Amino acid sequence: MEAKIGKLVESVGSFFSGGDTIPWCTRDIIAGCEREVAEAANEEQKSDSIMRLSWALVHSKNQEDVNRGIGMLEASLGQSNSPLQTREKLYLLAVGHYRNGDYPRSRQLVDRCLEIQPDWRQALSLRKAIEDKIAKDGLIGIGIATTAVGLLVGGIAAIAARKK
Repeated sequence: MEAKIGKLVESVGSFFSGGDTIPWCTRDIIAGCEREVAEAANEEQKSDSIMRLSWALVHSKNQEDVNRGIGMLEASLGQSNSPLQTREKLYLLAVGHYRNGDYPRSRQLVDRCLEIQPDWRQALSLRKAIEDKIAKDGLIGIGIATTAVGLLVGGIAAIAARKK
């Protein structure tokens, strides 16, 4: 019985906390990536360093960092040299939009990744996290609407009862 209650509490906690498995990045890692970009010896190293910095930024808990990462990725998307590089940038853009709560845009971008490589597990995992968030947000919205209607009906009933 206690095990069932524990699982229930865990699933409710996971429902409200989001429960995704996308990693977070610290400010220290971002600072290290920024130094790496500044110290890059040639264009190839700089390009690789910028990709690492973009990864760190979109995985940040800081909204400004995420937006900066999205901007960097959008600016460099047209300069991709290969489908693999395009796929990586689209995925990171999808992560950034997911972090910003723009789930429809994130889903569009991850679907574009999956057009390039349909069996890419990382993109499939992100797509599932996006779908879960959309479903959760829908359930919360329905719950709020139901509560509002219940309060309205209860208020009307209370007013009607007072008039009698």
